[in-house]
Amino acid sequence: MADPAHVPTSRPMDAWLAALSQPNGSPGGGAATGVLLGIAAALMGMVAAYTPDSPAASACAERLERNRADVLDAVEADGVLSARFGAALALPTGDPRRDERVSDAAVEAATSVARLGAIGILLASDAQVLASAGNPHIAVDLAVAMESLAAGLSGAALSIRANLQIARNHGAPEATTASLETDVRRLHEAHAGVMKMVAEISAQLN
Repeated sequence: MADPAHVPTSRPMDAWLAALSQPNGSPGGGAATGVLLGIAAALMGMVAAYTPDSPAASACAERLERNRADVLDAVEADGVLSARFGAALALPTGDPRRDERVSDAAVEAATSVARLGAIGILLASDAQVLASAGNPHIAVDLAVAMESLAAGLSGAALSIRANLQIARNHGAPEATTASLETDVRRLHEAHAGVMKMVAEISAQLN
């Protein structure tokens, strides 16, 4: 029987969603964040493909294809780390290794989600390009992509924060978590920029 802790995104969507609904944490919120980013990248790729006469959109299409593949790789890696994190949390409270193992696993999990978030920030840059150069007849599709992107960016920030809180509660030093706090700030800034673009497109549709 396959290990339920490793659920590849190459499985049919219904099977992946069924696995996500189970109480095993892998796939979990980090993986779901990555899937939201993957959907954003794919839909933005469609917008770019519908804009064949724009060199800027064509360049976007190439970057989006690479970033979509990177997201899927990061989702797979996150599932492995989520399982490791869950195993650390499941250690008995009296285990002398528990604090260190939970702290290390929480920082690993936060770093994994930060990798997903970094891809999301790259997608936000391409969303801005497509907001200017994309085919205006499918602006609503770009807006839907941006909504998915915004959810992914926000989800990544929330996941990192939650993991950092657990890490600190179990003794992680400030120096270990400082760079991840910077990642959270960058994700919030990217999210704000994406939501501004969504509002602008929505205003045009009214």
